[in-house]
Amino acid sequence: MNVEVLDEARLDIAAGVEFYDRQSDGAGDYFFERIFDDIDSLEETAGIHEIHLGYYRKIASRHPFLIYYRLVDVGAEVVAVLDGRSHPTDLGSILRRR
Repeated sequence: MNVEVLDEARLDIAAGVEFYDRQSDGAGDYFFERIFDDIDSLEETAGIHEIHLGYYRKIASRHPFLIYYRLVDVGAEVVAVLDGRSHPTDLGSILRRR
């Protein structure tokens, strides 16, 4: 299955990298690698996750981030990669705009 990461989700990932880089040198690179490991795993597992706020939601394996995606004809589209520590209302408003 093909997995595409939309531009908005790429910006979310970049914000996560910046956050972790502020915490510790190299932590942003580690976040980037692990989050893309999780996204790449959608090639095999897309569609098995629970639906939240209108999207499938995969919980990242190493960080408190949530990967929201939808199924499309050619596979899956990642629409958001959001900090799971955010208030649910904030997550909902972000997803409604996407």
